[in-house]
Amino acid sequence: MVLRKLPGVSASGMGLRLSQKFVFLLFLSGLVTLCFGALFFLPDTVRLKRIFLSKNENPPSVTHGARTVERSVGSRAQEEWSPARAQEPAAKDERVTSAAHNGERGSAYSYEAFKSCLLKPALGKNQGTPPDSETLQRREKVKENQLRTPVLCVVFAGGLRGASIVDSLDTLYIMGLMEEYEEAKEWVQNNLDLNSNGEASLFEVNIRYVGGLLSAYYLTGAEIFKQKVMELGEKLLPAFNTPTGIPRGVINLGSGTSWSWGWASAGSSILAEFGTLHLEFLHLSQLSGNPLFTEKVMNIRKLLNKIEKPHGLYPNFLSPVSGNWVQHHVSIGGLGDSFYEYLIKSYLMSDKTDQEAQKMYYSAMEAIETNLVQKSPGGLTYVAEWRGGILDHKMGHLACFSGGMIGIGADDGPAGQKQHYLDLAAEITHTCHESYSRSATKLGPEAFRFDAGAEATATRLSDRYYILRPEVIESYMYMWRLTHDPKYREWGWEAVEALEKHCRVDAGFSGIRDVYASTVSHDNMQQSFFLSETLKYLYLLFSDDDLLPLEDWVFNTEAHPLPVIRKRCLQEHSATQDHGQTNLE
Repeated sequence: MVLRKLPGVSASGMGLRLSQKFVFLLFLSGLVTLCFGALFFLPDTVRLKRIFLSKNENPPSVTHGARTVERSVGSRAQEEWSPARAQEPAAKDERVTSAAHNGERGSAYSYEAFKSCLLKPALGKNQGTPPDSETLQRREKVKENQLRTPVLCVVFAGGLRGASIVDSLDTLYIMGLMEEYEEAKEWVQNNLDLNSNGEASLFEVNIRYVGGLLSAYYLTGAEIFKQKVMELGEKLLPAFNTPTGIPRGVINLGSGTSWSWGWASAGSSILAEFGTLHLEFLHLSQLSGNPLFTEKVMNIRKLLNKIEKPHGLYPNFLSPVSGNWVQHHVSIGGLGDSFYEYLIKSYLMSDKTDQEAQKMYYSAMEAIETNLVQKSPGGLTYVAEWRGGILDHKMGHLACFSGGMIGIGADDGPAGQKQHYLDLAAEITHTCHESYSRSATKLGPEAFRFDAGAEATATRLSDRYYILRPEVIESYMYMWRLTHDPKYREWGWEAVEALEKHCRVDAGFSGIRDVYASTVSHDNMQQSFFLSETLKYLYLLFSDDDLLPLEDWVFNTEAHPLPVIRKRCLQEHSATQDHGQTNLE
């Protein structure tokens, strides 16, 4: 090695005198200390820290200041993996585990506790078998479709595999397909890897995986589902590490880093995403005794209550940094839908004790009726979208869930309004049925319009596709349960026949590109919500009401049933168990 000539260094490179060597080493150690100190304390070195930190240790966050992603997150959101990664992660570094709240934990309730607090058996007296032969035959046809549909080990956003498997666990169990259920359960136990270092939609992971695992646990009591869902729930918590506590839409499940969707306006979070966590997170707290899950979603509600709402409406985009609305686009379809659904369902799931959710829901409904609900010249009731005060006379397929939502909320609104809400629910459900009946395939388009002489039909080529969506059938199911009007079962059967005729392919079911074409073109995709929602709602539509009775169960937005939380009953059960344990000791 050639050394530059320095005092005390011989030209021959033979070495240093002892005193000079000591000074040189002292200088070198100081330089190293200075460099490493800069590396770890300068604000823009998170990526460099990853090189030196253990792979199992999440880098701390650095503050620099200031039905959904259209439920085709299976398409749009997952295809756009170049989001604007917000670089202002957290107001504080919060590595969250169950131990984070040691000394502050609440009661953790078991499967047996929840089961004891149900008013009726979950699967009814006879698995919901209908008494008349025609309805039974129709239900068996739906079951056959489920059986003939492969539950594939698909890769979902973030590298989490098995979306179809986890999404269909409860459907298989409810239908009594026990061999298939056991195979799916075994897959979850042996193959569901939650340590994937990939990128995932917080919303989709929550409603499909967290919701699916919670539902499977509450229906079966299998501890593997509880174990997996608690592990997954904790992996989602770093998404809330923002200045406002409003979570970002995308999270790396391995590192815990999160960011906003690249297409979301100004790095905003989406109303239907951060507003569709409440049901699942409350149950995570109930099962674990860790109040942190509940605190996260209650903080969201607190901010939404505080912020000013234009005309009482909730826009679809909110900044997780400032806590202000980013755009004044309002929709009960894509980007907004399940936020409203979770307000009324939070109230119902609380055994009608969550008065804050009740107030928020009916206030929102009043604003929606005042500003968005319209009547077409042909007499069809629909819910338009609102863009800064200007109405867009369009209704998406996703918005068709609202018939069922308004129906289940009819009982608990302002005095004297029950029949009004039931009528409104029936009118919207009728409009959505019209969007099906006016197509060549008798399946509904992705969106339909009420302008330029069109009513309940898609006027744009980009809106003519159908991807096996469940929302219309969901409203049929709820309206059947609420009214027992036979037309809802007839409409459901029309959908079964249309699915069989136009969407059945060799390997299962496929979406179609144009519902108005007499010769269909398949998109060769089977969404996991077809198994979780579409077929499940059809099966329930043709079953007796005591199969997952609505007084005991609330369905999340992916149709995963979660039990009503009857706190007094759960506390009494827990006290009894503790007393019995004390006696044994």
